[in-house]
Amino acid sequence: MAQMKVFAGRSNIPLAEKICKHLDCHLGEMEIDEFADGEIKPHILENVRGVDVFVVQSTQPPAENLLELLMIIDAMKRASAERITAVIPYYGYARQDRKDEPRVPISAKLIADLLTVAGASRVLALEFHAEQIQGFFNIPVDHLYSAPVLIDYFSKQPTRNLIVVSPDVGRVRRARAFAARLGGVPLAIVDKRRIGKNKVKAVNVIGEVRGRNALIFDDMIDTGGTILDAVSALRKRGAARVMVTATHGVLSNQAAQKLFDSEIEQLVLTDSIDIKPDKLNAKTKILSVAELLATAMHRINRAESVSSLFV
Repeated sequence: MAQMKVFAGRSNIPLAEKICKHLDCHLGEMEIDEFADGEIKPHILENVRGVDVFVVQSTQPPAENLLELLMIIDAMKRASAERITAVIPYYGYARQDRKDEPRVPISAKLIADLLTVAGASRVLALEFHAEQIQGFFNIPVDHLYSAPVLIDYFSKQPTRNLIVVSPDVGRVRRARAFAARLGGVPLAIVDKRRIGKNKVKAVNVIGEVRGRNALIFDDMIDTGGTILDAVSALRKRGAARVMVTATHGVLSNQAAQKLFDSEIEQLVLTDSIDIKPDKLNAKTKILSVAELLATAMHRINRAESVSSLFV
């Protein structure tokens, strides 16, 4: 078993520090300098030769977050780290996972190739937007879900007459499993039609939501359009209260304010992305995935099974 060290890029230092706290270790020393034109230059300040290295970095925009991860991995490889695990709480560019129209890239596959070429030995990721992304890699991938963290929170809440809502057909399988783990609560589905980039129109609700407390379950919230349309559709069909939970709070543009101004009673997110204070409000609850990731990292280092975390 090689010595384990944890390093982090700048995209989510708070999460990396929490992970280290659970692992009872310090965050590896590293400087990331920038040239006058903005070019990134990571510099590792401690020996990693023969070390089992874990690099924590979410890759939400700007693109420099992804470049920073690639360069850190390259630096670790050239410093003779024994194994390099890219710990990616939020995997950016995951929505471009197939060629759904002519002359477009499959960016999720490209990012997988870049990580491999840079020198990553394996990937530990949280809640891919599409599960098939695991197959884009030719290195081992441990794909975790935030469900254990969310289930632990909602199972302790006093909410009764609950119904879990999938905001689109693509999330039904995960939403059904989530509902089952909440004690077998009913499931509803919002049938939506996409009318353009970042624009959707909710057209139907499948399931009886009248008089129930609806919990919308999604993997990420970007502009909030999908969620707001779902909230509107649920309220029109008589839902008593609407709550929302998602793993990744991207919250682009004015999404945070729009969600706050909506009829959503509570918005529960994780810290997979470092959400800035100006995007948080009284309706927002942030749960940490640090312990979940730390447990997986510990097991990977000790060559133990992590399958029990794949729920």
